[in-house]
This record gives sequence, structure tokens and C-alpha cells, in this order.
Amino acid sequence: MKTTPDTAARTLAGLITAVRAGEHGPLPADLVATSVFWIHHGTRLAGGDTTYLNQYVLVRLGGSFGGCAFEAGQLDPAICRDFSGVSLDVLLRAAPMPLRIAALDAYLSEVRPHRTAADRSEAEAVVLPAGTPEARARARDAAIAGLLDIEEGACVGLIGVVNPLVAAIRERGGTPLPCDFNLRTTQWGDPVTDDMHEVLDRAEAVVATGMTLGNGSFDTILERCRARGIPLVVYAQTGSAVARAFLGDGVTALSAEPFPFSQFSAEPTALYRYRAASGS
Repeated sequence: MKTTPDTAARTLAGLITAVRAGEHGPLPADLVATSVFWIHHGTRLAGGDTTYLNQYVLVRLGGSFGGCAFEAGQLDPAICRDFSGVSLDVLLRAAPMPLRIAALDAYLSEVRPHRTAADRSEAEAVVLPAGTPEARARARDAAIAGLLDIEEGACVGLIGVVNPLVAAIRERGGTPLPCDFNLRTTQWGDPVTDDMHEVLDRAEAVVATGMTLGNGSFDTILERCRARGIPLVVYAQTGSAVARAFLGDGVTALSAEPFPFSQFSAEPTALYRYRAASGS
């Protein structure tokens, strides 16, 4: 499915400024974040030896949720008390960065829901099957890897390591270059670097998770992929509507998975695959 860039903003800060000015819809100063959620959970998939410890902040705005993953220690649960019921403009202007991204994601999801984009054929809805965490993770990561258009043996930078996605890249003929702040090896013993610049210099294509939106690395990845002219696929559970704003302007494809994310449900849930228009 083809679509065009949402915005001329070249950075996250530029996008936030444009949204606060009402360039994407209603003024955030006229909207209220009904609820702020702080979620912390652990996951270990069968057959693996890695326990993923994930933290998310979520913002409820009208009929939409926005989310952002964050690193340990970035946020305290007190944000739920301090920011629930607050003007969305305040969150976009003064909240800690992960909460700011969650608020931005909620706003962009509300003004243009992913399901509406799918109805207009701007995105492709992919239904993940009901079942175990392992089955759903495999289906999700195969859908993400399906956005890669690579030649056999191409080096694929994976910034934010998820073991099933490493396997899915290999199944498509790619050679993963894994990078993560918190892991040292993949499930199969591949070394994981914490130097994303090394990966961005070597990769012929990049897959980055939505985590990069909250930890400050997204703009760097975006600009490096633009400068080198290499594909950037964003796998976004959190920040999916934020990453969509850069589609065709650095982001070449996007797997957008709005809340509730696949790990929070055993029932069928949808993710939405976007591809930039040819020549973008």
C-alpha cells in the first residue's frame, strides 16, 4: 500500500512544534489527556534465554491511545498522578520525552487512526492470529520482515533486538547486524553491539524499533538513512503514528501496531503495514 509523507517536519522537535501550532488538526491546548498509564512487564519466550523487561507510558486521548517505550529509570509511576487530566499541550511542551512522544502518538492516532488509513487503502491491515506469545511474535515479526526488499546476503541493521525478528531477517536472506543498549548476544549467540553508528555505517537497510523515539536516537537514525539513501523500516508498537509522520521522508516502510500490543492479548489483533510512495 502506498502513501505520502504526513508532514514536512524533518525532526521530532519540528513535528511537535507543528502539532502544537495546529498544523495537523485541533489545537492541543483545547484537548485533555484523560489518562496516563505506566506499564512494566517482563517476557521470556519459549526456547529463549532472554527475559525482555519492557516499560511503557500510555496516554488516552478520546478514542485513541498513544504509547512510548522507555528505558529503566526514565520515568516514575508518579507521572500517572501528575499528568492525567492535563492539557495535551502541556504534555507536548513540558513532559519528560517519553511521555511527550506518547502524547504526540495519541494526538496523531486520534486525528488519523490506523484503521481509517487501512479503510482508504493507505495501509495494509495484517491480523495476527489468536494463540501463544511465541506464535503471535513469529507472525508479527514475519510481517515486519516482509517490508524488507533486500538482496540475498544484504546486511540489515537491527536497532532494538527482538530475537524472532533476527530469525525473520535471516529467513528473508538478510544478514542481521544487531544493536541494543541492553543485550549482549542474540538467542543464537550473535554478538550485539551498543554502537548504533557502527551499524548505521555498515548496513544496507535498517530496521529500528519504536523504542528509538523515546531514547533520543530516532532523529540520528533517520538523518543517517536519509544521507546514505538506504531503506529504513520502523517496527513501531509504541510511537506508531509518530513514525508514520516521517514516511517517505527517511522512513521507507512502517509496521504500526497500536495498543493493545500483541503481547497484551491472546486474541486476534491487527497491525498496519505502510510503504512510502515510489520515489519518496
